[in-house]
Amino acid sequence: MAEDLTSRIHEIGRTARAAARVLATASSEKKNAALLAMADQLLIQKEAIIAANALDLEAGQSHGLSGAMLDRLRIDEKRLSSMAEGIRTAASLPDPVGRILKEWKKDNGLLFQKISVPIGVIGIIYESRPNVTSDAAVLCLKSGNVCILRGGSEAIHSNMAIAAALQAGLAQGGLPAAAIQLIPVTDREAIRILCEMDAYLDCIVPRGGKGLIETVVQHARMPVIKHYHGICILYVDKAADQEMAREIILNGKCQRPGVCNTVETLLLHREIVPAFFEKGGKALWEQGVELRCDSTTLALIPSALRAEYSALIKEATEEDFQTEFLDLILAVKTADSLEEAITHIESYGSHHSDAIITRDESAAEQFLQGVDSATVYWNASTRFTDGGEFGFGCEIGISTDKLHARGPMGLEELTSYKYKIRGTGQIRS
Repeated sequence: MAEDLTSRIHEIGRTARAAARVLATASSEKKNAALLAMADQLLIQKEAIIAANALDLEAGQSHGLSGAMLDRLRIDEKRLSSMAEGIRTAASLPDPVGRILKEWKKDNGLLFQKISVPIGVIGIIYESRPNVTSDAAVLCLKSGNVCILRGGSEAIHSNMAIAAALQAGLAQGGLPAAAIQLIPVTDREAIRILCEMDAYLDCIVPRGGKGLIETVVQHARMPVIKHYHGICILYVDKAADQEMAREIILNGKCQRPGVCNTVETLLLHREIVPAFFEKGGKALWEQGVELRCDSTTLALIPSALRAEYSALIKEATEEDFQTEFLDLILAVKTADSLEEAITHIESYGSHHSDAIITRDESAAEQFLQGVDSATVYWNASTRFTDGGEFGFGCEIGISTDKLHARGPMGLEELTSYKYKIRGTGQIRS
């Protein structure tokens, strides 16, 4: 059985490598035509996709998935339309392949060019969110890359339906069907097999929980682009506009609590703690957010509010400040200074997305400079850490690595480069 699975996935790898040679030289016009056809097919096949998603939602509910996880899994007409629009946006973006990154000529007459090229074959392993099937396939295709997708078991029906629609669009555009392939099994052994296929895969991108990413890193024989978790931290400075702080923290925590760019820890300058809870804290509690506060913060919450919302106030543990809750839970800590807030972020954060709310430009610049994260915000929600919000169309993932790609990964991050050297018979002396 294991040999059959290995052979099956290796065959996917072989056909992917062959398709990569075709895509590497495909024109922008051909890639864009295929992308537009893929967007159309998502909407043409929407009933089949939503019906497949209903099977996954039903299974998820029976297996006790949380409300936040079910929200990540759900596809409705609005989200499907958004996926299609993301594809059309990607089609309208400049082709990242074939750009002259640098050009120079030596005294001996040799002309050197540094040219952007596709990476080749990219494996994407992900959980829960079936929209990743579309996002990853679209960005890979636009950047001339072939993708091998392995989604989570909880979204297998949705992923297969979306992949079928995208492959139908590929066929209309005259590109090889093997340019987008989905591993159609839920066996976890498939992950190990993919990770060891360095003969066919040029890199691998895991999107999901820390356990999945650690498994991929442990087994991968090719480069891995990743972020382990999203412990995003928001610091409300003593010079913050309190109304702005309230709106940003509500957006950062409550809009979609089950995604990696949601706020998981709130740091409050000591001078504004009581005032913040009168508005910001109350607004969070009214949204059902449980606040896990350090002892200093607990002592500073006005007694009337502590009594009214006691069911949603708990004392934080050390582990709470190292946890990606992905739920309506927020760790809260008091900081005596901006420097203490930055130190906390560097010690407990995940280098994903962190923000400061302040009217003090000097404090903001100190924060932007001092916090070593992939994205750092001043007076804005961390929920903007997303390829679409950055203007990339959609994204293949968010990287907290420092080499090759960092932050939301769009088209440019899915290219490498090579050197083209043109001569007239030169030889080295």
